[in-house]
Amino acid sequence: MNDCIRTSIRGFMSRSFEGREVADHDNIFALGFGNSLFAIQLVAYIEREFDIEIESEDLEMENFQSIDAVTALVGRKREA
Repeated sequence: MNDCIRTSIRGFMSRSFEGREVADHDNIFALGFGNSLFAIQLVAYIEREFDIEIESEDLEMENFQSIDAVTALVGRKREA
């Protein structure tokens, strides 16, 4: 299941970053790929794609800084 989540998130980020490759553990914000607009788009994508609600307590930078982090967040939300 997490592989499907990871693949979907990786695809979204690849499209958002104009095809640039980002490793699953790379901090996208530290690398300069992410900004506040991207963060909003990412949250909207996650909610729509995985049919989950990102709540205010989920809006921590560490939940969105990498493909690994987003995959873990989606996994936790789906298990809840």
